[in-house]
Amino acid sequence: MTYLLTVYRALECRPDTYRDWYDQGNILRERMDYFGALISYEKALEYYPDDYWAWYKRGMILEDLGMYEEAAASYSNAAQVKEDNYWAWYDQGCVYLQELKDYQKAIACFQRALGHSPGDYWAAYRQGEAYRLLKNYECAITSYDLALGARPRDYWAWYRRGDAFRDWGNPQEALFNYRTALDIRPQDYWSWYQQGVILQELQRLPEAIACYEESLKIDRDDRYAWYNAACCYAALGQQQQAIECLREALDIEPDICGELVRNNFVFDGLRQNETFNELLSCYSPG
Repeated sequence: MTYLLTVYRALECRPDTYRDWYDQGNILRERMDYFGALISYEKALEYYPDDYWAWYKRGMILEDLGMYEEAAASYSNAAQVKEDNYWAWYDQGCVYLQELKDYQKAIACFQRALGHSPGDYWAAYRQGEAYRLLKNYECAITSYDLALGARPRDYWAWYRRGDAFRDWGNPQEALFNYRTALDIRPQDYWSWYQQGVILQELQRLPEAIACYEESLKIDRDDRYAWYNAACCYAALGQQQQAIECLREALDIEPDICGELVRNNFVFDGLRQNETFNELLSCYSPG
């Protein structure tokens, strides 16, 4: 508080002092007074329009306030002042990727960031995410490879690389990537679950069941793992196991899972099963 009062006194004496407005902005930001900090940075910029740090910190404040278009513009101004600065490009890219969902602009920013820091994991990884969300899977995989060059045992790069191969229609490569992610993080629910989904689609049903069982050891409350395991058991003609899995799924989410069961032909072989029908009747709407 003492330093803040000192800054205010300096501003009272000389209201056109760039440095004091900038310092006040930093103090107010630390105190989470974001509107006060924003005003301070803008006052600093009135007297020093080409200051990289005031534009950059203004962008951070605007992000904190949820004003994402304005934040991106502020980072862009910072980047124009210092075009060779990694952070203004990277943070601008993150805003476009995560908040504004403008993946093309995000990629352009991450490319500029990588131009200044070619081996940077984060810019490469987030560039991969932007390409993946644009369904440009080849470029996404290339970006994840670049990220893995910086961090060879990074769980997320392997996992998202698996997602890209899966969505690109290459299930075998996707399985390899999910397994590699599991080597890094053995208790990861999602890598087990995604393997199960792919193996189920490939009709490798016992292997799919094994993956769902592993995922359920980690999270027993996931309705879809129970439901998918039930589908596999039903397709294999193992009715009792299918019913046991369905009971778990219906206990967790009766409306969604009940509707799925009633409309899935894989359960047609159970529709004469008394236990199956009793189970469904317990969870019928109304």
